Amino acid sequence: MIREVSTRPFADQKPGTSGLRKKVRVFQQPHYAENFIQSVFDVIAGKEGATLIIGGDGRFLNREVIQVAIRMAAANGFARVLVGQGGILSTPAASHVIRKYGALGGLVLSASHNPGGPDEDFGIKYNIANGGPAPESVTEAVHARSLVIDRYRTIEAADVDIDSLGTRRLGDLVVEVIDPVADYAELMAGLFDFAAIRALFAGGFRMRFDAMHAVTGPYAHEILERRLGAPAGTVVNGTPLPDFGHQHPDPNLVHARDLYDLMMGPDAPDFGAASDGDGDRNLIIGQHQYVTPSDSLAVLAANAHLAPGYARGLKGIARSMPTSAAADRVAAALGIPLFETPTGWKFFGNLLDAGLATICGEESAGTGSDHVREKDGLWAVLLWLNILAVRRQPVTQVMAEHWARYGRNYYARHDYEAIATDRADALMAALRGSLATLPGRATAAGAVASADDFAYTDPTDGSVSARQGVRIGFADGSRMVFRLSGTGTEGATLRVYLERYVATDGDLAQATAEALAPLVAAAEEVAGIARFTGMDQPSVIT
Repeated sequence: MIREVSTRPFADQKPGTSGLRKKVRVFQQPHYAENFIQSVFDVIAGKEGATLIIGGDGRFLNREVIQVAIRMAAANGFARVLVGQGGILSTPAASHVIRKYGALGGLVLSASHNPGGPDEDFGIKYNIANGGPAPESVTEAVHARSLVIDRYRTIEAADVDIDSLGTRRLGDLVVEVIDPVADYAELMAGLFDFAAIRALFAGGFRMRFDAMHAVTGPYAHEILERRLGAPAGTVVNGTPLPDFGHQHPDPNLVHARDLYDLMMGPDAPDFGAASDGDGDRNLIIGQHQYVTPSDSLAVLAANAHLAPGYARGLKGIARSMPTSAAADRVAAALGIPLFETPTGWKFFGNLLDAGLATICGEESAGTGSDHVREKDGLWAVLLWLNILAVRRQPVTQVMAEHWARYGRNYYARHDYEAIATDRADALMAALRGSLATLPGRATAAGAVASADDFAYTDPTDGSVSARQGVRIGFADGSRMVFRLSGTGTEGATLRVYLERYVATDGDLAQATAEALAPLVAAAEEVAGIARFTGMDQPSVIT
């Protein structure tokens, strides 16, 4: 029986770059999740008789909200819902399933790399029929609807069994519980040379994959250990937990420190990797060699032809504006376009749909290709393994040869987390107010050569995205970027990106901190970070 439940709007349901993210206690408010889901359903057309995908990263509240979403889908005219078994569906796998089964879209329940648990974070993101995050036109409409919503539709019914594979009915709705891994594993087998990777492992190649008690555990166990023959134990922390084992599921050098220490130790495996809460980010570390996400994008693009799925070459490369220019040099060498976009995977989706780009990447550990419309952590790991299997070189040699050919972009990101929003806004306002006077100013990194607020005109639809981050360039080609992140749930996160390019005839073996020290000092001089935030050092450096 369909019920219309009276409700009142919440003023804080504006989706960010990756959907709506809040603390669990916010989502647990009566009607909160229902209001947002109904706002999504109210603005999307074509629900009658359509298929909807639902799944998430297994974090706390995942199962409860899935049941809410199923009942609401039944009341809003959907004919079929596909749910990952146990509520599990990685973000890239959800993107693939949406595309494979011709779904209208999908609800991805995740807060990505943010911590989980009753006192931590939860999120809901709507992905459209191409498998990618909803564009701004949709998220803005959802927000507008959330501000005036006065009712939501649901049905009275018991919870659906989402732990057993198979089909069941909820009123007129068909609910199909699917294996969350099978379709994705089949896709990967079609892109990569599994035989070559199996031979690599058979030859004694050692790897450590840290799933961080997040969603990629089942995917990594199936693909790496069962299908590719990596020894049992290659995947660690492989069971998804609602609180990620009291860990922060962000694959960076702070939260994946155990993996980093292992890879830098005396008995390091040949290759180390990790993925995040919902499976869309990656960390790559060779034996005694950390690979920055920016460098990883460049290396993957330069070597993608070694994998069967990319043997015909790339149509183009896209990177977010804060990502280093390392990939630009690869694109130039390959004679293909390079697109610089705002942060947010939805900007890449338009380029991929239009056939303008094949591989995309963001400095925040997200890399992917046109196989889905999301970044894909395990995909990046498998492409690295394919490259190592063909080249038969350690990661250190791959990186050394890459820098010797293209030069090196020394790069780091400094995050200042949980800043009072008014302070973060004041810092950015002051920076923007100084743009006209910055060129020519002397700093510890040299004279400022350029300063602007990045704006992007989408080449596929002509839409303009302004105020995407302050860029400050120097005479030697170095640069700094300042922007506020939209992925947090509490306060604001200031991200400062530092980049220095050294040509092939320069010193390519410096410590990154040493190479970037003048830029660190210049960032404080120009932005007054300590004065505005009260923080004398970053929360995280990646």
